[in-house]
Amino acid sequence: MFELFEQIRLAGRAFAEFSAHLFDPTIRLGVTGLSRAGKTVFITALVHGLMRGGRLPIFEALATGRIARARLAPQPDDAVPRFDYEGHIDALIQKRAWPDSTRQISELRLVIDYQSHSGYERTLTLDLVDYPGEWLLDLPLLDKSFEQWSAESLKLSRNPPRNRLAAAWHAYLASLDPNKCVDEQAVLTAARLFTDYLRACRDENYGLNLLPPGRFLMPGELAGTPALTFAPLELANDGPPPAGSLWAMMRRRYEAYKDIVVRPFFRDHFARLDRQIVLVDVLAAINAGPDALRDLEAALTAVLDCFRIGRKTMWGTMFRPQIDRILLGATKADHLHHTSHDRLEAILKMLAEPAVTKADLAGAEVDVVALAAVRATHEAMVERRGEKLACVIGTPMAGEAVGGEVFDGKTEAALFPGDLPADPEELFRSDGAAFHGLATAAPQDVDFRFLRVRPPVLELTDSGALALPHIRLDRALQFLIGDRLQ
Repeated sequence: MFELFEQIRLAGRAFAEFSAHLFDPTIRLGVTGLSRAGKTVFITALVHGLMRGGRLPIFEALATGRIARARLAPQPDDAVPRFDYEGHIDALIQKRAWPDSTRQISELRLVIDYQSHSGYERTLTLDLVDYPGEWLLDLPLLDKSFEQWSAESLKLSRNPPRNRLAAAWHAYLASLDPNKCVDEQAVLTAARLFTDYLRACRDENYGLNLLPPGRFLMPGELAGTPALTFAPLELANDGPPPAGSLWAMMRRRYEAYKDIVVRPFFRDHFARLDRQIVLVDVLAAINAGPDALRDLEAALTAVLDCFRIGRKTMWGTMFRPQIDRILLGATKADHLHHTSHDRLEAILKMLAEPAVTKADLAGAEVDVVALAAVRATHEAMVERRGEKLACVIGTPMAGEAVGGEVFDGKTEAALFPGDLPADPEELFRSDGAAFHGLATAAPQDVDFRFLRVRPPVLELTDSGALALPHIRLDRALQFLIGDRLQ
């Protein structure tokens, strides 16, 4: 009955928004990605490029001069924080520092005045909804009982390399009897050790992404509440649990988490999206090795399975909004030479292939792009020991080290990134040889890995405006909103 009521409520809101958008065409674009994928930078660069007239040759409406102007407007949702565009652009331009990553949901409204192909003056409202990708991984919990979630979480945690990271939690779990009376300290300890395990999985040395519940790693205002104080249990059956038992408490708190965190996110934000970009740090997974790539593949499948996807119809738009375009973006392409950009796209396409096929069958359009919303490097051929190397040049952040050299954050360096394999399957070789062999063309003393580099000095456009350099941001814009600016 509750789910039926929710569906009726969602349909009523969808109809009201459809009616409003008849006179004020609006796209709600969701921007998400798993940890450190570059969501904040993407939105900041997108808005700056539209407002300042950046170099976006593939974005047809801007390249042909049909966009008269783009301006910020007050956001529509009073209960949602505003995306701090001004603070983020100041960090990029004035401080040459990357802005803080996404920790909560935020919104920004951009109004685009343009001329249609038929010559009429039009306006399109673009509502950008920024939210952590980890929250998406919570949505499948709505259809799972505590017992199902416990069994799946424990099974996953026993696979390498997770089993090593979960050792302390597993040892404590073995000492618990789910059927005994509640011991609050036991609950707190189990939740802490489980959270420590999730946090260890996210470390860049492992690069794992399939880590629900998402709020355990970014609790915000819910830190320390019972809704975030539970953990999986080793259970002999599916219940019902004995009254007053540890099992009963964990189950109750798991259900509270769904009611307090997951359902409101789905109802108030996720179910209202029209289009979506999912940003993915594929290079971090490549750095961490085959296990991280397999985990990323599973996480992408889980993320894409969450979307309500399908071709736009009048009936669906009025009563059951669906996402009709999804873009998958492999970020940080500027860490590679341009000859590897298409290979980076191919790797992401392979990782997401099952979910992409499903979306295609549902009538949604899906595209994959390797991009850098802000390009922090430029390319050069460097000769070393008689061999020419295709390198990228950037300013490594202070403290970054390679080959025994520690950078000061001011000095540029030529970095040899190697070549991604032509066959993405090579990255899944269990010995990791395909990955570590990427630098074999370099001298033996080159230490291959992706360094963090500072944002670039801005470029001047033909009109004299400052522009953030990028890789394929214009292609992303054309796919996501270009058809609505005809």
